Amino acid sequence: MSKCTVTFLPHQRSIAVSEGESIIRAALQAGVHINASCGGEGVCGKCRILLEEGSVSGGLSERLSQEDYDKGYRLACLAKVAQDVTVRIPVESAMDKSVMNLQVTPRRTATIQHTDFDSLKEEGLFIPPVEKIFVSLTPPDALNNMPDVTRLVEHLKLEFNEHRLELTLPVIRKLPGILRENNWQVTVTLIRGVKDDGKNVILNVQAGDRTAHNHAIALDIGTTTIYAQLVDLATGECLAEAGDFNGQISYGEDVITRIMYAEKPGGLTKLHEVVLGTINSVLKKIIARSKVDREDISTITFAGNTTMTQLFLQIDPRNIRRSPYVPAATLYPPFSARSVGIDLNEHAIALTYPQISSFVGGDIVAGVMGSGMYRNEELTLFLDIGTNAELVVGNKDWLACTACSAGPAFEGGGIEFGMRAAKGAIEDFSLDPLTYEPMIFTIGDVRPKGICGSGLITMVAVMFEMGVINNRGKFNRDLGTNRIRSTNDIWEYVIVWKDETQIERDIVLTEPDLDNLIRAKGAIYSGCMTLLAEVGLTMDMVERIILAGGFGSYIDLEKAMTIGLLPEIDPDRVTFIGNGSMMGARMSSLTNRIRKDVVAVTRQMTNFELSETPSYMDNYIAAMFLPHTEIEKFPRLKARMEARARK
Repeated sequence: MSKCTVTFLPHQRSIAVSEGESIIRAALQAGVHINASCGGEGVCGKCRILLEEGSVSGGLSERLSQEDYDKGYRLACLAKVAQDVTVRIPVESAMDKSVMNLQVTPRRTATIQHTDFDSLKEEGLFIPPVEKIFVSLTPPDALNNMPDVTRLVEHLKLEFNEHRLELTLPVIRKLPGILRENNWQVTVTLIRGVKDDGKNVILNVQAGDRTAHNHAIALDIGTTTIYAQLVDLATGECLAEAGDFNGQISYGEDVITRIMYAEKPGGLTKLHEVVLGTINSVLKKIIARSKVDREDISTITFAGNTTMTQLFLQIDPRNIRRSPYVPAATLYPPFSARSVGIDLNEHAIALTYPQISSFVGGDIVAGVMGSGMYRNEELTLFLDIGTNAELVVGNKDWLACTACSAGPAFEGGGIEFGMRAAKGAIEDFSLDPLTYEPMIFTIGDVRPKGICGSGLITMVAVMFEMGVINNRGKFNRDLGTNRIRSTNDIWEYVIVWKDETQIERDIVLTEPDLDNLIRAKGAIYSGCMTLLAEVGLTMDMVERIILAGGFGSYIDLEKAMTIGLLPEIDPDRVTFIGNGSMMGARMSSLTNRIRKDVVAVTRQMTNFELSETPSYMDNYIAAMFLPHTEIEKFPRLKARMEARARK
């Protein structure tokens, strides 16, 4: 079979592939990311490319207008290489990494929780799992010629009351030379056990006094993004942080598609290598920024959902998506970070947050631990909202959890012009009540190119209250505005005319978009109601709600309640914690208390599988309206709409 060269602009990257290969597969091999959320089936329309030179076969879809086709646009997943070809990745199909350092405008109307590390000191909990001790040993002589290891261990017992010590083989190899080269004065790095009667392990020895140089890395391995912080274990200060898109995105937008890819020959190894590459790239950035010596980084604590954890550790995840939904493990022992490919020194130890089930993973456990809800009396509902929504309810005495599949709508999937939060994404929206003309705001204050999840929620909430759409998600066709129109028998609202966008197309919100949003919000709302009902609670009994995750942190609470994503609650009862997974990973690196508590917490947490809970489907069907079939559940919204109707 003949070979053809595909060149990708603006990346200036070329690759030779077999004739008949799809453009999106060629991009994957070339290391070029093209947005695609349907797994290459041609139904999402996100993977648009523009032909610059040469031609391809196929690439046409109902997602492309004839006008766009004539301009040279094709869908990369359907376009097949027929000859040497040059294609351009337009802005709407590319991945915008600037979002890593750019946050959307906060619309918070509730409490923002900041972790106070001084409180750890006040409570006597600021005891990192990894500690450094400076020792000055008496040199051996004819009367005292005990082995070097024995000399060190006995000194630690007598001077520092350190018992039940073990040494690793690399430390034993290193010890004789470093003691004699440094006048028998060295710094010992040891990791504490989680049991009171457990053993402490000496991880490293360094020349001289390095006690002021003790650092850890906290790592959040997300489905979409990888974030890391480098933490000073003497002060609790974050010295540097960075993030990047998880390289696995090119092999699947969500955990299910990645599990399916992992089942292919060589797939698991590839996904492990790709996520490891992203992690090491992020670590390189934060180590360079902080100017910390790698020798002084002794531990890395990471949290991720069950699938991300198993892919990172190169553990076959196939049983996660098949009934009865069994993960490989819930608890993982400490292990050498280098043994799984993390680019740290040999002594660095990796600590993994445990999982609860196939769909409630270490990221949620980390959020529960980091937020402290497991230690409080308050009855708390914890929500992490994304493609999958995870929920935990309880307090210090008991905990119950579940997960529901909300779908990709909040991250841009299934929405005609949906996108992740990035420059050009519409994040805020309002309507003139007389003309129904919109006012929009984008991330970065640039021309729009799509709609992010928080913007979508606000948009739909405003349109619903204004009467532009009804409770079934259908447009009011009698308003007398040219923004509501039918295109190819699909009714839509034109948010931005094409000459005002970056993408030279009208940005619209369609009725199928509204259907997808209603399904997504219905899954989350019904998950909350089902979990509460299963443990004998109602919403008014919940004293505090914690919203976790980057997306959750920027939801406008009032708008989320308007569409029925969240139950109608007092905003003062809501706390935002941001990235709960990162918070938990960082807290675990600062206090051994969490490492001691986490096993007990996971064992006391009861998991409910919604697919096996009969009431879930009843709650879900009832939630398939804006905001709900029973408007009485949203009394404040009902009062506002009745007042508007009277006017």
